[in-house]
Amino acid sequence: MPWRVGPAERKSGALPDTYHVWLSEVMLQQTTVAAVRDYFRRFISRWPTVTDLAAAADADVMAEWAGLGYYARARNLLACARELARQGGRFPETREGLLALPGIGPYTAAAIAAIAFDRAETVVDGNVERVMARLFRVETPMPAAKPDLVRLAASLTPEARPGDYAQAVMDLGATICTPRSPACGICPWMQHCDARAAGVQADLPRKAPKAAKPIRKGVVWIARRIDGAMLLETRPERGLLGGMLGWPGNGWDGAGGDAPVQAEWREAGAVVRHTFTHFHLELDLMVADVPLGQRTDRGAFIPREQFRPADLPTVMRKAYDAASGAFDRVE
Repeated sequence: MPWRVGPAERKSGALPDTYHVWLSEVMLQQTTVAAVRDYFRRFISRWPTVTDLAAAADADVMAEWAGLGYYARARNLLACARELARQGGRFPETREGLLALPGIGPYTAAAIAAIAFDRAETVVDGNVERVMARLFRVETPMPAAKPDLVRLAASLTPEARPGDYAQAVMDLGATICTPRSPACGICPWMQHCDARAAGVQADLPRKAPKAAKPIRKGVVWIARRIDGAMLLETRPERGLLGGMLGWPGNGWDGAGGDAPVQAEWREAGAVVRHTFTHFHLELDLMVADVPLGQRTDRGAFIPREQFRPADLPTVMRKAYDAASGAFDRVE
């Protein structure tokens, strides 16, 4: 992983770059390593230090983040970087100091303190929760079991090399003690695992039944000017996809309103489906070709040469892809 320090460097006493640890931990929240790797490399290439990131334009950062989801993380990333820049560009070395920064919660603070500064902090993510639930055979369903799992994890956190230990347990959960079909035969803790001894390792951690996700419905209006410019608006800072570019819409997120321009709107003949954390979304697509000089009460027309679908959040990119065939051809 590009944010890690290798064994040879660690033996010589090297610690990872704190900026890299922080950035990777924020990106990895509710996202996989495979998805994050390329995003991390692009961020580090474009903004090599936390002060470089602090000086970046919001729109540039949000565009680079597009596709990673949970966009509040990107807003918190900028807020934290700018606060650090005001403080001289150095990260606090303690969990308490890190918790005082915007957007850094208990898990991220513990991870940075342990991995970047070798502090004996207990780092508990979903992988660690699973390892602890199996190692100690915790039968209480999640999320009620979380306090017990944190306590058990803390009982194992060593004073020596706590950062290496934290990463090792997270990696154990990610690669061996996996949610389904754990590879117990190659697990270094298999002789001490209570769940394996009882033959229930694949059943743990137990989960309370989930409520069915509701379905929300809405509409988005995708307007293209005859010169190829696309009508987009910046979404409100707070709420879903906050601060991101998107198509004007209505009826699903508490924002929006009427169609953004007077035009001969027509159905695109497609419905876009997307799942957020707490609901499923179904969007009807309306498209229109509009003339030069068309006025709009919402958003602005982005010139054809500046419009990049890859800068859109995933649901908005889905809408664009589904609607593209419904437009007149632009020469």
